[in-house]
Amino acid sequence: MARCCSQPQRMAACMAGRPGVGSCCGGCTATQVGRRCCVCPVSCHLSSSPDPGLVPAGHQRSVETVSFSPDSKQLASGGWDKRVMIWEVQSGQVLRLLVGHRDSVQSSDFSPTVNCLATGSWDSTIRIWDLRAGTPAVSHQVLEGHSGNISCLCYSASGLLASGSWDKTIHIWKPTTSSLLVQLKGHVTWVKSVAFSPDELRLVSAGYSRMVKVWDCSTGKCLETLKGVLDVAHTCAFTPDGKILVSGAADQTRRQASHTTKSPRATQT
Repeated sequence: MARCCSQPQRMAACMAGRPGVGSCCGGCTATQVGRRCCVCPVSCHLSSSPDPGLVPAGHQRSVETVSFSPDSKQLASGGWDKRVMIWEVQSGQVLRLLVGHRDSVQSSDFSPTVNCLATGSWDSTIRIWDLRAGTPAVSHQVLEGHSGNISCLCYSASGLLASGSWDKTIHIWKPTTSSLLVQLKGHVTWVKSVAFSPDELRLVSAGYSRMVKVWDCSTGKCLETLKGVLDVAHTCAFTPDGKILVSGAADQTRRQASHTTKSPRATQT
């Protein structure tokens, strides 16, 4: 569950791994309930069982991923029925039904321009869906290279795409050319969360383990391995200024670390 800003039309993309988009101020929540995606207003003190203000129904099986578009007007959802649905947030109406994955859809993220949606699946592929007005709903690219479930996806501000997988690797892609720019290896378990720094020089990742890694995006070199998490690190993110990264773990604690290490590319400029 993610708490976002107060106006429904400006709900931030917190669940898409973009802490810098909008402000997380406790105005609304997005969560998954069975086969439904719920978007509901909440007070500053969250109720244990809030009444949903909007309950779009349409998936045939469990919903595994939801993400808001950067302009907060659309919500994408995907799940075990292998389908991706794009909803209009204000009305709850289905705008598009995207079909093509051969297995459960596990991850998703909108591009910064809202022209594309990236989805990752247990079929080990990433699909880039063209959402521009007038294009067919079946129009997409397929990015192949992982050998396991695509467990997390994250766009950078300039449109690069990072994907983490059960194959223990991270790929950084240039979707406009379907090019794999760099492969990051070093996690000993599957990758659970990835996030770009605001300057896109670094990427932070959390594996299904007690460590968080910081990478140089251009070389693929691991700059730091941060330990001290008492349990599995489920998520990670940079602050908007890129100076601090935060991770959340199953031990119900939050780890915060100042990060001033410069990448080799930054040092040379």
